[in-house]
Amino acid sequence: MASEGRLPLPSTWFTWHDYLFRPGMRVLDLACGDGRHSLAAAARGADIVALDRDAAALEQGRAAAESRGLQIDWRQVDLASDWPALDPFDAILVFNYLDRGRMSSIREALVPGGVLLMETFLVTQRELGWGPTADEHLLARGELAQLIAPMEVLHGREVLEPVDVERWRAVASVVARRRSDEP
Repeated sequence: MASEGRLPLPSTWFTWHDYLFRPGMRVLDLACGDGRHSLAAAARGADIVALDRDAAALEQGRAAAESRGLQIDWRQVDLASDWPALDPFDAILVFNYLDRGRMSSIREALVPGGVLLMETFLVTQRELGWGPTADEHLLARGELAQLIAPMEVLHGREVLEPVDVERWRAVASVVARRRSDEP
């Protein structure tokens, strides 16, 4: 997490789409880490359930939320195991996490008309010398749109973008809506 007193910055993809978050909407943040996206959505008034397996990261998120008066339901969950039973959400955040086998579960956890904001690394990331290297954690070009089908893609991209002055990242990003007629 960022230094004491500073919120970790959310992804630019989240920032570009933060207008989607409004008071009272239910949001699930999968593999939330220290909660940079949970904190940003909660600051916009959303009701957040944040799941991650890392107890230390969750504690950092709790401390940051408490210091800002933000209410977030932080839960330690091993996402590789059974997920807790949860009511459907208006939005789901999935950043830097990929579990191809759970994509239908993620889609089904959205209310009809609910949105998915997802961003994760492309295979090109390997060449950049940091980040994930295993195939199961990296998307092939064009794969994200296939994984979220039959959702309606509202905005998507595959880019190489700067993280800071020395590092770049290769990511695929999407904002998609669960169609009303989806099973």
